[in-house]
Amino acid sequence: MAFRLSNNLIGILNAVTFLLSVPVLGAGIWLGTRADGTECERYLSAPVIALGVFLMLVSVAGLVGACCRVNCLLWFYLVAMFVLIVVVLCFTVFAFAVTNKGAGEAVSGKGYKEYKLGDYSNWLRKRVENSKNWNRIRSCLQDSKVCKTLQQEKWTQDQFFKASLSPLESGCCKPPTSCGFTYIGGTNWTTTTTTPASTDPDCATWKNDDRALCYDCQSCKAGVVATLKRDWKRVAVVCIVFLVFIVIVYSVGCCAFRNNRRDNHRGAYRGAGGAGWKGGYA
Repeated sequence: MAFRLSNNLIGILNAVTFLLSVPVLGAGIWLGTRADGTECERYLSAPVIALGVFLMLVSVAGLVGACCRVNCLLWFYLVAMFVLIVVVLCFTVFAFAVTNKGAGEAVSGKGYKEYKLGDYSNWLRKRVENSKNWNRIRSCLQDSKVCKTLQQEKWTQDQFFKASLSPLESGCCKPPTSCGFTYIGGTNWTTTTTTPASTDPDCATWKNDDRALCYDCQSCKAGVVATLKRDWKRVAVVCIVFLVFIVIVYSVGCCAFRNNRRDNHRGAYRGAGGAGWKGGYA
């Protein structure tokens, strides 16, 4: 009964995992081979393909090992699951550690917040300040058209100032409030003779060009970090739930492995006993 419960459960779980790995692997290949794919999509294809291959190999090992009583495959499955548990645990702890600092700053009379890069963890800041990384991120932001919604809005200046903008929209699609620019419409801003001087370097970086805007501003980098912080915290919470699940699956797998060994030992014992009985009456 123990064999049927643990081994069959592992077999069912891994059959489902194998079926899930097929679209994951297919999505990764599709992202990498699209003729009109963006650089961001091609960059994401490698980890998606790696995840699909990993899920497929581990699920096949667990499925065959549990259902066909192949101890070496089940042992490989348990080792892979243990490594996955350690990786997920480390990532969860790391994600909470690097996202414990930083928040958007409320601006008087504005519905949106503004973001400063110096408010966030050093690790995240260094990732976006690296020129190679930022060129890739900048390309992704442009290709994904994060400012398209604002460009299509027909707001007055008062309506814009009351709008609730995302960190990316606030940091990349408009100049900082401290610049004192006058809102024209969409993502167009202008200076006036009464515009106060500002020491913020983002004021000189801002351009009304749709391909430039504030993509090279420190505020844009801060918006990216704020978005990463929000998403990583969500992923970390999901990882906690996933971690509990895979620990349970790992425990069931250990039971299946123990059952396999017990069954193999009994088979070997019966075989040896049978040979001895026949020899005694030969």
